[in-house]
Amino acid sequence: MDFSENIKDLLNARVALYENVDFIKTDPIQIPKKFTKKEDIEIAGFIAATLAWGQRPQIIKKATLWMEFMENKPYDFILNEDMDTAAFANFVYRTFNSDDALFFLEALRNIYINHGGLENVFSVYPNDIKKSISYFREVFLEVPHLNRSEKHLANTNKGSAAKRINMFLRWMVREPSKGVDFGIWNTILPANLKIPLDTHSGNVARKLKLLHRKQNDWKAVNELTNRLLLFDSADPIKYDFALFGMGVFEKIR
Repeated sequence: MDFSENIKDLLNARVALYENVDFIKTDPIQIPKKFTKKEDIEIAGFIAATLAWGQRPQIIKKATLWMEFMENKPYDFILNEDMDTAAFANFVYRTFNSDDALFFLEALRNIYINHGGLENVFSVYPNDIKKSISYFREVFLEVPHLNRSEKHLANTNKGSAAKRINMFLRWMVREPSKGVDFGIWNTILPANLKIPLDTHSGNVARKLKLLHRKQNDWKAVNELTNRLLLFDSADPIKYDFALFGMGVFEKIR
């Protein structure tokens, strides 16, 4: 057995270990798991993914609060012409503040009213996730906003790894048989997804010699995704569970 086969076996074993419903207990994906309507899942998932940096208990706490502000009816809330945003006046999570929250609400409203929803926007370039994320960013920025709010939207044209958006896309696209991801979008194939690269997955990938680039940027995302495609050409991003789990739960650096 050569080196790559050993690594593949290791990763497959970790996917089997970490891609299960127990994973949800400590992960922001539990926020959209509270909903059943497609649009509610999308909006709740996008908000949870947007806030997904820092300590996960705090991410979950703030995303839960956001859902409460929307009366736990995200889709109905943003479509309401008299959208009551008073509760968001003091919303703060790290560098994301109330101005950002109000902008995100208006941007989501614009997407669902004028662009057919999140899936429709992300699916304009279904075979090129970089273009897809870039187009989504353009649409999201159509509504008036402060310049400072743009930092909360990954810019792949400037090399961002777009970890949180890629994670959101994983949630929406990958099939749900293991009880974790949703698989509610069928316009993008799992084979075209990109790895949600962060410090944990990047460190483990480098330890396993799957990634050589030192920066966690879009070039690194492409490099690592291309390596994972060699292990599973139809569903390379399942290995996100393995790399992230080994970094967070096994403390591999």
